[in-house]
Amino acid sequence: MTDFSDVKATKRIIVVDDDPSLLRLLSIRLTAAGYQVESAENAKIALGMLTSFEPDMVISDLRMEGMDGFALFEQIRRQKPNLPVVIMTAHGTIPDAINATKQGVFSFLTKPFESQQLLETVEQALRLQPSGVQSNQDEQWRENIITRSSKMEQLLQQAKQVAQSDFSLLIHSQSGTGKELLAKAIHQASPRHQQSFTAINCAAIPEALLESELFGHVKGAFTGANARHIGLFEASDGGTLFLDEIGDMPLSFQVKLLRALQEKEVRPVGSTTSIKIDVRVISATHKNLRKSILEGKFREDLYYRLNVIELELPPLAGRREDIPLLAQYFLTQRKELGGYQHINGFAQEAMELLISAPWPGNIRQLENVIEQSIALSTEPFITESIVNNALRNKPSELPSYQDAKDQFERDYLSKLLKLTNGNVTKAAKIAQRNRTEFYKLLNRHHLTPEAFRD
Repeated sequence: MTDFSDVKATKRIIVVDDDPSLLRLLSIRLTAAGYQVESAENAKIALGMLTSFEPDMVISDLRMEGMDGFALFEQIRRQKPNLPVVIMTAHGTIPDAINATKQGVFSFLTKPFESQQLLETVEQALRLQPSGVQSNQDEQWRENIITRSSKMEQLLQQAKQVAQSDFSLLIHSQSGTGKELLAKAIHQASPRHQQSFTAINCAAIPEALLESELFGHVKGAFTGANARHIGLFEASDGGTLFLDEIGDMPLSFQVKLLRALQEKEVRPVGSTTSIKIDVRVISATHKNLRKSILEGKFREDLYYRLNVIELELPPLAGRREDIPLLAQYFLTQRKELGGYQHINGFAQEAMELLISAPWPGNIRQLENVIEQSIALSTEPFITESIVNNALRNKPSELPSYQDAKDQFERDYLSKLLKLTNGNVTKAAKIAQRNRTEFYKLLNRHHLTPEAFRD
């Protein structure tokens, strides 16, 4: 195993302080310890060094003229979310520094500090990624994924490795965890990154349109088909196609998808010829597909075709160390849109509440809570009571429009079949639909008329 001291010379550190004597002293200490050091007299100079110097960490004073250390940290977090930042502070500003650590700053050093304390803090920060922070170019594939969680880092390393192959990939996770974001990152790390990445939510497309959306159709294939429509498989040729919520795909269409994956060709609706395709398929679901197979709702052969490699994306509650980073990211993102410049961050109690919340809706719910908190806050720091009120609203527990529509349709059809004792002709007449269309509705919701007969 390589000793950490052997690679110190490859570690780059930017030191930022408007006190020239302290800046020079810190540079000497760190250089003597074997690090490559660049010094900056203010935050703006340090920001200019991020791209050219590509540091592995930044050490900054908190109180500086112009842009202070915390504002510098916010700017760094936007450009390099995984770059460790250490804040130096005088005794009187310790509460500010503690608040900064709640929002993602790695650590803080209270002046005056000993050389050993400085070096230990630096080494701890650099060990966040034992192999070292990679160059900006190497990190671009995952630049939109904000994390310092060890679970996520392991997952991302695995994702980068499997990105090099063309095997079909299944991402399994709860709703709201960022499955599409991970799929995009895998595409960016793959040899196909210069080609298109296309995503489709299988649960949001009506069954009657799904085949046309994925495989395309020719002119005149059905009423309203006034021109040829290129399907997503053909449009994604050479690139990556992301099939989200694959577990909600209608059973009747699953066999058509399986055939397309096996033969690597699709036949547009209404066409007599097939089109060869070269597409890497990444699918995702929040459902237990093995259970769906046993229940007859998902084809086993399609499952094994899609699940050559499986990645398990952890829920937000399993990566709580990322909550301060994500909360600050959503706050900064909202401030950039304008209108909330008076908000500087979160009170310590508010951040502790965010970190300890259960988050059944995961990152999507966190974003919603942050947006509500921003809208209701009149103080420079978002308070615990405001966050608590936003958490109680629980908007993420409401079903989506499509889920609510499907549930209504399923309940309505079940009531019709109960009322007619499973007689499809009578049920279709009450619903004012023809038998063929009514049977399609029953198949979509996996309802069998015989089950409603006495």
